[in-house]
Amino acid sequence: MSETELPDLERDEAVEQGDQPAPNQLDEDDRLKPAFVAAVLDAVEDGDVDAARALVAPLHPADIADLFELTPEDRRRDLAAAIADQLDADVFAEMNDYVRESLIDALDARQVADIASELDTDDAVAIIEDMDVEDQREVLRAMEPDDRAAIEEALSYPEESAGRLMQRDLVAVPEHWTVGDALDYLRGHDELTTDFWEIFVVDPAHRPVGTCALSWILRTPRGIAMADVMQREQTLIPVDMDQEEVALRFQKYALISAAVVDGSGRLVGMITVDDIVHIIQQEAGEDVLRLSGAGEGDINEPIRLTVRTRVAWLVVNLGATILSASVVGIFQGEIARFALLAALMPIVSALGGNAGTQTLAVMVRALATNQLTSSNTVRMLFREFRIALCNGIALGTVGAVGSYLVLGHLQLSIVFAIAMMINSVVAGLVGVVVPVALDKANVDPAVSSAVFVTTATDVMGFLSFLGLAALWGLSG
Repeated sequence: MSETELPDLERDEAVEQGDQPAPNQLDEDDRLKPAFVAAVLDAVEDGDVDAARALVAPLHPADIADLFELTPEDRRRDLAAAIADQLDADVFAEMNDYVRESLIDALDARQVADIASELDTDDAVAIIEDMDVEDQREVLRAMEPDDRAAIEEALSYPEESAGRLMQRDLVAVPEHWTVGDALDYLRGHDELTTDFWEIFVVDPAHRPVGTCALSWILRTPRGIAMADVMQREQTLIPVDMDQEEVALRFQKYALISAAVVDGSGRLVGMITVDDIVHIIQQEAGEDVLRLSGAGEGDINEPIRLTVRTRVAWLVVNLGATILSASVVGIFQGEIARFALLAALMPIVSALGGNAGTQTLAVMVRALATNQLTSSNTVRMLFREFRIALCNGIALGTVGAVGSYLVLGHLQLSIVFAIAMMINSVVAGLVGVVVPVALDKANVDPAVSSAVFVTTATDVMGFLSFLGLAALWGLSG
């Protein structure tokens, strides 16, 4: 009897007892919610493999990957064993790096080789590149020669470069072909990749000379030469280009895909926009987390790695704090004579730090997106100086009025206002100079800038406020 056929009394009793739909009857919106994850893990724990597989069967590979991330680490291998038939290459491609690494460790070389062989080259490289060298060799030996050669070539390129990111499977045709030749080629070769939006046109040396969107080919008469329908202007990606620069080119030129060329200009692969979306998200997240010293910020990262990254950053900040405290120690006599100085000096430092962080965030983003270059650095410096001066005047005025109303000391309020203006200007200048200088020195400004900016604003905040108070001869 269906639910709609239940007598009202029985249906009301079911509601009162809190009966829930069976796990395999959960709506799509309920998947991956705590109740669903618990149902899958309970089925695995009870040894009911069929029930676990039935629950997971409707999920997209990306959702199965998320299911593993939501599963406690000590239960992931049991889940993998239970749904092994559904744990295909697409799931591994979508999986978090740390979660995937822990599962890969549980597989033998042949299993890893089979998974990698089913993936696009870039996804296969993402799985193999983090393995130990000996494990890499064992997996590569278990692969087919063509797949092994493609992955070994990719691994020869620098990490986070276009060579690691690109796919080898693409469609390229000679420029002397007609549109009809290209169509016949596409229809007559089942082994061609299915994930492409444009065809690359190459010369006899396999150098790309143009590109042709599939929509153009479908709408062009068969007898037209590819050289006449292709677009000759194209964005070529050097194989050793950093992936962040690749993402910027895709964003700037609104690309869907782009050809990757080696040092001699030969076509060796292509990069598609779906890979770029991941890179943009990854790079943006890394920059934000590096500014705070939180490392990669991945909740699946092993605790020892997280602690090591954060402790190192905190130790650097501790040294900067000690430096700031030493400045305060120089003026301990003034603070002892006029205790109100101790109440206001943290405000000067804190506001300067906040102002510096604002400028720093803008500059790091401008450097990352190539908005800030050597041609406009001086202009940006004067721009931030004017902004910082305006902010300092506004904060100083409000701070002076507020401190006078609360403390009733005119001279102290004036010193407080001047110190805030000085520190605000310093924060603006340092927020520009530090990341630019680090970038010129080939040091990632997102990693190191924050501690320099914070130290500078703390030291200058205390020095300007306490120094002016000492010069003014303030006393309680």
